[in-house]
Amino acid sequence: MNVEQMKAVLKEILVKTNLTPCVVGHRGVGKSAGVIQLCRELDRRYVPLRLGQMEVGDLVGIPYREGMIMQWSRPSWWPGDDSHETIVHCDELNRAQQEDTLQAIFQFVEPPAEGRLRGLHTHTLDPKHKVVVSINPPDGSYQVATLDRALMDRMVIITVESDYACWSRHAREREFDPSVQQFLSGNSHLLARPGNPVEMEVEPTERGWEMVSTLRRCCRFPDNLEMEVYVGIVGREAAVMFLRWCHDRKGRPVTAQEVLEQWPQVAVRAAAQRDDLQAATMNELLTVLPLRRDLAEEEGDHLVAYLSILPRDLRFGMVKALLRTPQLAEVISRDKYDHVVLDTITLISGEVA
Repeated sequence: MNVEQMKAVLKEILVKTNLTPCVVGHRGVGKSAGVIQLCRELDRRYVPLRLGQMEVGDLVGIPYREGMIMQWSRPSWWPGDDSHETIVHCDELNRAQQEDTLQAIFQFVEPPAEGRLRGLHTHTLDPKHKVVVSINPPDGSYQVATLDRALMDRMVIITVESDYACWSRHAREREFDPSVQQFLSGNSHLLARPGNPVEMEVEPTERGWEMVSTLRRCCRFPDNLEMEVYVGIVGREAAVMFLRWCHDRKGRPVTAQEVLEQWPQVAVRAAAQRDDLQAATMNELLTVLPLRRDLAEEEGDHLVAYLSILPRDLRFGMVKALLRTPQLAEVISRDKYDHVVLDTITLISGEVA
């Protein structure tokens, strides 16, 4: 993706999740400039950390004694809880020259566990502050350290490449010298010599699929970028298979089993179904449910939740059909479901009268 696309993806991730994006690209492509521009657009304070110039003490602070307890002073760059919303840019992560510096920053770039705060040694970061990483690819063209898979597995890898159209828009906005713009419009091959293709060793893991799940629940990426984002988390083969499976699934109706057993996962998909797919789901439910001797309470909750997303006319027909089966009538007539089915049952009763 180009720098403009990178900014769009970063915006979704940084605003809507606590995940840590890692921007990978060759020199001069606009990684740092793109992050700075995004901070301006989001009205976020920008704090750069040049990790190639830092030692452990610059990250965790200097120790001091308070009575009989050892404490660590907060580094000057660390955003306080009352600071303006901040994006901390861990630039040149793989240029950290000392192994202990890389080990120290490991904790900071790791997304916080559920219910916890992002931390670094004894310091914790307010959730309003976010972290983004950028590196040059470890392809032999740069003097960089190899990042182990455990560290890469904790970040969303986003690859950025040079793009003339993107650069030309930037040049016009920044009012570059007209002669430079005109020359490069006819000689775009001189803008930048592409480096080696950026290929990061990313493989599917349990943590990776959890990050994919978070992104699908919280973020909306353009169709042409979604694949690239998931490739940077679970690898190309797994990302291709997953999105192909999702695409094939869009043309299939939600099944009765999914409604009854997996409703939280299929609710959005069920509500968005076309009328013909909705009819298929309803017909399968009306076929399967009368054969069930009993319905677990959770399944009853899911069934009524499904009824709640149906248009009024479809809900009327569905409830009317369910009432014909005594055990189902008993389930949907419970007081706790009145907010969904009471009006429908009242209408049916009036129709019978």
